[in-house]
Amino acid sequence: MATQALREPSASVAQHPATSPASAAPTAGWRDVLAVIGERVMQRLRAIFAVFRAAAWILCGLSIVLWVLGMLWGWWELIVVALVVAIVLAVSALFLIGRTTYNIVLDLARTRVVVGERAMGALTLINDGERAILPSRIVMPVGSGRGEFAVSRLAPGETSEELFAIPTHRRGVVQVGPVSIVRGDPFGLFERAHRREEPVDLFVHPRTVRFPGQSLGFVRDLEGLPATDLSRDDVSFHTLNEYQPGDDLRRVHWRSTARTGTLMVRQYEETRRSHFVIGLSTSRREYGSEEEFELAVSLAGSIGLRAVHDSGHVQLRFPGHTVEAAHGKRLLDALAAIDYAPARTGGLTALAHSIAAQLPPSSVVVLVCGAEVSAEQLRQACARMPQGSRVLVLAAHEAAAPALRQIADADVVTVGVLEDLPLALAKVLA
Repeated sequence: MATQALREPSASVAQHPATSPASAAPTAGWRDVLAVIGERVMQRLRAIFAVFRAAAWILCGLSIVLWVLGMLWGWWELIVVALVVAIVLAVSALFLIGRTTYNIVLDLARTRVVVGERAMGALTLINDGERAILPSRIVMPVGSGRGEFAVSRLAPGETSEELFAIPTHRRGVVQVGPVSIVRGDPFGLFERAHRREEPVDLFVHPRTVRFPGQSLGFVRDLEGLPATDLSRDDVSFHTLNEYQPGDDLRRVHWRSTARTGTLMVRQYEETRRSHFVIGLSTSRREYGSEEEFELAVSLAGSIGLRAVHDSGHVQLRFPGHTVEAAHGKRLLDALAAIDYAPARTGGLTALAHSIAAQLPPSSVVVLVCGAEVSAEQLRQACARMPQGSRVLVLAAHEAAAPALRQIADADVVTVGVLEDLPLALAKVLA
């Protein structure tokens, strides 16, 4: 009995072969095949319907309505009109047939320009096929606008080149492209577009002004970088010189003195700690106008380029972002893309707090803001700066005369015109 009881489950399983994994696999496989076929059919239908413009849909509906009414009422005139509309649609659709695969080259003469400079580009279309390509239209988005070029019929091996200029009245990053080839009919009923060339970014840098010298100075530091200025007392050894009256006898190099018979002293290079931080406030409420904000961006770029040129470790800080400006191009690219911060983001005081918390070893901190920042806000911002850092505040105030004032231990410089920046900094060093 026990043996029979043990065999019963095996018999039960044998009576239901449809539930086995082997039999379920073909069903699942057919479902996957049908799903793939259905997806491809839907993609093809979407591609077909995408060529219809609004006028084509209206004419299709009108043709169907006229045909139905003509058949119901027996009006042959309506049926004839419906046939004429259908023929127009069919003939217009024939204009979409043909090859439109140009070899497209999008070339910008310069991908980085300054506000106001002319940005030129060229769009080259090459028919590298064996058959001619019918006339078409090229659509190329440029920022928020777009450019359109009419291309005539291109024979095999023929080339067409279109030159264009991009307006650069405002700072920003302008996306040029992607280039699309558009084929359509004379009535504007159908349109087929092929996206080809990938977009290219055009950086429109802010205006900057250059000025000589290390205008903000540096803090001498044991961990600094060697400079070209010689010193009698520092930690970066440079060379040996003969003893001159007044030299510190503790710097005498006795081994060289014994070898040459002349009293020799060590000569050093000054080392400078050059961790330079630029904090740019992007709070809209701290600026009186768009022009004032652009002036602040230009001030940050100008003083940042000077610091980069002086081989300093320069960081650009604005709400939510820190940019390592290893070279001037990276600094200006970041400034080109900068915009107002969201309304909930704090202003200059919050920016100063983040600099003190995340960039404590800063030797020189330059805060750039607008004229709407109060003296109390400036005092709070300067009080948060790291101990031992030199703090300078540049306040952009459109059309104001250069002015200097002291708030806490910081120099606050008001600049109304970008070209006044060197003069304003000269007041700080006076």
